[in-house]
Amino acid sequence: MYFIIRLLINMAAILIIAYLLPKVVRVDSLMAALVAAFFLGVVNTFIRPLLVLLTFPLTVVTFGVFLLVINGLLLWLVSAVVRGFYVNGFWGAVVGAILISIVSWILSSFVSSFGESAFF
Repeated sequence: MYFIIRLLINMAAILIIAYLLPKVVRVDSLMAALVAAFFLGVVNTFIRPLLVLLTFPLTVVTFGVFLLVINGLLLWLVSAVVRGFYVNGFWGAVVGAILISIVSWILSSFVSSFGESAFF
């Protein structure tokens, strides 16, 4: 149940950012947003930890700012794989990743404010 709620929250975050900033992120359909949220979750679960480990010295030197680059690259990767989900270049991916993370965090806190027992 937790996975489904996280998936829906990430889908909503993608849709909100696509609505607010259509020049940065574009989504053609709800299904494209759902698939993008699913693949983003898979990529963040399996590929992101490996990239963070491999780039750890660079992350330390940049005081963690390089993690934003990794998040942008992963969002850009998802946009290359998912049909109907588009990101406007590398910097669009970085900005999109930051904004999707912020909106997802806000939505997650909103959902948890209703009590976790109602949703989990």
